[in-house]
Amino acid sequence: MGKRKASRQQQLISSLSKKQKKHLKDFGEEHPFYDRVSGKEKPTQICELSETSEQSSSESDTENDSEQASVYHKLLATLKTAPYSDSEDDEDESEGGSNKGDAEVGSDEYEEDEEEMEDEDNVPDPPESDQEAPLQKNSQEEPGDPEASSDLKHEATEEFTDVQHESEFSLETNFIEEECSDPSADGKESSGSADIAKDPFKCHVDEELEEKQIDKILACSKSTSQVKWPALGQLVFSSKLEKFGMVKPDKEVDLNRLHLRKPLGSAWPKVNSPFLSTLVKSKDQPFTPLQKELFCIMNSYKDLFYPERTALSNGEEVRQVYCLHALNHVLKANAQVLGNNAKRRDQKPGTDDDSFRDQGLTRPKVLIVVPFRESALRVVQIFISLLESTSQKKIDVSNKKRFKGEFGSDPEEKPPNLKRPEDYEAVFAGNIDDHFRLGVSVLQKSIRLYAPFYSSDIIIASPLGLRTVIGAEGENKRDYDFLSSIEILIIDEADIYLMQNWEHVLHLMNHINLLPLESHGVDFSRVRMFSLNNWSKYYRQTLLFSSLQDPQINSIFNKHCFNYRGQVAVRNMPLKGSISHVVVQLPHVFRKLEAENSVSVIDARFHFFIEKVLPEYRDAVMSHTLIYIPSYFDYVRLRNYFKKEELSFVHICEYTSKSGISRARQFFLKGVKQFLIFTERFHFYKRYSIRGIRNLIFYELPTFPHFYSEVCNMMKLAGSEEEATLTCTVLYSKYDAQKVAAVVGVDRAAQMLQSSKNVHLFVTGETE
Repeated sequence: MGKRKASRQQQLISSLSKKQKKHLKDFGEEHPFYDRVSGKEKPTQICELSETSEQSSSESDTENDSEQASVYHKLLATLKTAPYSDSEDDEDESEGGSNKGDAEVGSDEYEEDEEEMEDEDNVPDPPESDQEAPLQKNSQEEPGDPEASSDLKHEATEEFTDVQHESEFSLETNFIEEECSDPSADGKESSGSADIAKDPFKCHVDEELEEKQIDKILACSKSTSQVKWPALGQLVFSSKLEKFGMVKPDKEVDLNRLHLRKPLGSAWPKVNSPFLSTLVKSKDQPFTPLQKELFCIMNSYKDLFYPERTALSNGEEVRQVYCLHALNHVLKANAQVLGNNAKRRDQKPGTDDDSFRDQGLTRPKVLIVVPFRESALRVVQIFISLLESTSQKKIDVSNKKRFKGEFGSDPEEKPPNLKRPEDYEAVFAGNIDDHFRLGVSVLQKSIRLYAPFYSSDIIIASPLGLRTVIGAEGENKRDYDFLSSIEILIIDEADIYLMQNWEHVLHLMNHINLLPLESHGVDFSRVRMFSLNNWSKYYRQTLLFSSLQDPQINSIFNKHCFNYRGQVAVRNMPLKGSISHVVVQLPHVFRKLEAENSVSVIDARFHFFIEKVLPEYRDAVMSHTLIYIPSYFDYVRLRNYFKKEELSFVHICEYTSKSGISRARQFFLKGVKQFLIFTERFHFYKRYSIRGIRNLIFYELPTFPHFYSEVCNMMKLAGSEEEATLTCTVLYSKYDAQKVAAVVGVDRAAQMLQSSKNVHLFVTGETE
């Protein structure tokens, strides 16, 4: 009888695919998403088990002893004592994967390659156009895709225990034993009720708003105040509720008073040490001056807009501190749920207690929006470092090898002899694919990557990756319920989205913190009241980071952020504009155009250009004229007009082929064509030097201020004998105030915008 049972179990094991066997060994369950989500067969990817992951597997087995054993749990026990044939199959499979040129490497090599991956670079292909089918899905969907999981729920229901609503990965069933077994898990949260009452997290989520306060938040009026901080500079605090006013910066930072969840308090100084100067280290300060002030605002749970985050200078500094805040929030929220689980378990049946309301309508709490896979890779690396820095052994990171393979980069992809500006190298380092999404489940001792969205604590995604999941009205397969209970929204490098597709960001903001269409297995007795009242958006903290101030970015902060605790915006005015970096001796003529509003300025600029500016350049003497256009819509409009008028011109945009670019540059350099129409997005993604420019027209000021000086300095390539004939004309209106200030400085911009004169002249370059 025993032999027959063993043979039956062996048959069940043999019916599984090798990948399912591996996942069964790792997690004690089948994970069908990655096998069935695509119609195409994909090469099998096997992650070798490290010692720590085997250890964690055994720990998770002991945790689930209390649960009813399913067929697959029984198979798991058999699989662990299976004959050597199974392990030989795994070895053969991994060898075959390496023979196929799999880019993945062993988990032991992962840490050695982290720094190298940050230095890799390649020339990016620009994203799909705002007009040209931006919503086509990537053929390889993420396994954490909620659409894929919902399609497979019914198939898997009979095969697994409690598969519905992804409950295998819920805090209630999988992680409670691990957390509760650690007596020090609560850190100073268990030290006393006074500390708990002062915890910013508890103060924020436990605040009970009233209807009249919500009405006041929705009202247009708000109180603002300005203050200057040592590192951040000029800050503008705004709030619609009087009791949440300004925050004062801490002179000295004591980690014990920041309410950091274990192990973050002890891990942070080690993880952040590369950014600390010798002077700061000597004072035993764990933060840089910038990080100290940023975290002070973040930890107060106010919204923050910081428009001075640059990839070259302080980008990684900022990334470190917002990762600390996000991880601290998640660990505290999970600890609260786990603590209440234990209290409920000890409670007498039949008692009803509202004090256990500790969750949202869905599990994801933090959404981090980043532009490229390399950015997501660095965020995950920081999370891992913060959780394992103080432990002697490394934490268990599920799917780590696959993550490195998909989010890392290959040094051989870097084009040889590629020379680009430093800021370009910094922005486009590593893997620059902009279509991805990743679910992350976090515990103190483990991180699970590629978790299904409804089992994730943190979602890291690009705007395009989210757009393909959210979908559009009328589409059959779309899902945005996972955004319903986002408590912290982090939008990093927002300026890059202006060069990708800003509509995706607006689409995201329109679908965040809405009531979910399905329950997704939530226990409504545990849901916070503000979530049930559809007030989640008033409790959401938004952290917005950019390298510049732009009206579209400001609009997100002003019109889509409703945090009841108020907002903080950094508003430092540029004293010197980018025009000071122009080295060519050149007259800059700024011509102001009039418009009634920000919508009519588009048509007003076009008519002003064709009626007053273009006639001056039609003469053959004014050859070699480059027209710089930031907007793709304006580029198409102007290109069509030039074709209609049969003017001598060539054009280059982000979708022009390499042969077309080369041909246009040659025709323009040799004077075969008089005009070159040139888009800003092409310059952003390629940074080619255009030779032969003698006359330059900025149809509109650049989005990035340093592009102004870069394009102007291209004119020195025209030759020294031509410098006397060089010209530069700039069109601007009163709605371009921020761009004008970034180019010429705030004082000159104020004079230009208030002056009754419509023409202003600047001269740059050395004179003998």
